[in-house]
Amino acid sequence: MSSVGSLSFSLTVFYIRCVPAPNIDTIVSLAKRRGFVFPSSEVYGGLGSAWDYGPLGVELSNNIKQSWWRWLVYERDDVEGIDSSIILNRLVWKYSGHEATFNDWLVDCRKCKGRFRQDKVFDKNEDGSFQAKECPTCESNDWTDARAFNTMLQTKLGAVADDDPSALAYLRPETAQGIFINFLNVQTSMRRKLPFGIAQVGKSFRNEVTPGNFILRTREFEQMEMEYFVAPDAEHSKLVDYWVEQYMEWFHSLGLVRDNLSLYEVPEDERAHYSKRTVDVMYRYFPEREKPWEELMGIAWRTDFDLGAHSKNRLDEEGKRINPDSTEDLSYFDEPTKTRFYPHVIEPAAGVNRTVLAVLMDAYSERTNDKGETRVILKLAPQLAPIKAAILPLAKNKPEIVGMAKAIKRSLQPTLRAVYDDTGGIGKLYARQDEIGTPLCVTVDHQSLEDEAVTVRDRDTWEQERVKVSELVDHLKQRLQV
Repeated sequence: MSSVGSLSFSLTVFYIRCVPAPNIDTIVSLAKRRGFVFPSSEVYGGLGSAWDYGPLGVELSNNIKQSWWRWLVYERDDVEGIDSSIILNRLVWKYSGHEATFNDWLVDCRKCKGRFRQDKVFDKNEDGSFQAKECPTCESNDWTDARAFNTMLQTKLGAVADDDPSALAYLRPETAQGIFINFLNVQTSMRRKLPFGIAQVGKSFRNEVTPGNFILRTREFEQMEMEYFVAPDAEHSKLVDYWVEQYMEWFHSLGLVRDNLSLYEVPEDERAHYSKRTVDVMYRYFPEREKPWEELMGIAWRTDFDLGAHSKNRLDEEGKRINPDSTEDLSYFDEPTKTRFYPHVIEPAAGVNRTVLAVLMDAYSERTNDKGETRVILKLAPQLAPIKAAILPLAKNKPEIVGMAKAIKRSLQPTLRAVYDDTGGIGKLYARQDEIGTPLCVTVDHQSLEDEAVTVRDRDTWEQERVKVSELVDHLKQRLQV
């Protein structure tokens, strides 16, 4: 790993600690038990590496996406948003290079017939050659030659698709191409001048050979991508550093601590065909392993490859059109210099699923109470918590207490996500809310009927304070910073 530049952080640090979750399996257990993530199609034995987001998982995922959109689109003056189609014209993927180059290299074990990605069972030497390791299934060291496997998921369009070769289409492997082919639409309709960005959140699909590690690597996943369009003579490498710093700060604001993030300068032979420089932000997903890091997101300088590739007027070295199928020219006319060119692109691309997993791992902690019982506390940043406040009646058989608690819940709901829960004793209710990351619990007791006050309990410290009902909304908003 190598650091890129010197990064400074100005946002509030929510929690200072190392990753307390010992491994991903701990999060898998918590996620299913508490309704964050379920195995997909479980009633039929499941589907490999497919996951469904439960009631709390969809809230956490939505909160992450909303935080990203608010930070990148609303709070900046140079980014617009779009939502492009999942299925695009097949020619998009021909001219983007995906049909020819979007491959995993596979090898087969001749003994057990197992199939693996080459980079998983071969070590790369400094001279670029590969050194075979033992097969993880049978411990043999007898491998076939590597061959390319295109990882785009195919589909067919139309009523007679099976008989029509032209019906072949793909589920998009990235959201970026939908942005590139809409560059001119956004630029002209929104009257944008360089530099500016186009952001998109959406599903992508890749026919991964070796998916796994929970929601870290799946065939269906969600991306938060932004293409930042700049002039050909911009300081592209410095812009990569700038966006690395911006994202490090954003991840920090979600509660991820700096020690669990690392930067990796991707060498040329590992970069995508369009990239002139790529920096990956890595997260410590595997604290129990010798190699704990895995990619959380990447920031790439894609040059002017994409806009030029989709343009009808771009010529190759021999003066021939590189794209005879395009009907548009995606070049940009710069009024001050009276020049026309294809903008270069800086692309920060982050995974929603991987961010969800990183947030859960960083938030996981355990605490022992005065009875010697170990409790799980999910110390989510308040902005990400699926539930902001839980309203709990001390006695569910007292209509007056229940009525007051439900009335408080209704009064809070327009301002923040609140729930009412009376499905256990107060101790179990507190423990349940701690485990799902609810920052504050509001308890209505017998005294509340007399003094019009409630007990507000903090998830992280377990400290309690008495607050007047008339002041409760303002008190919670201040505590939660919403």
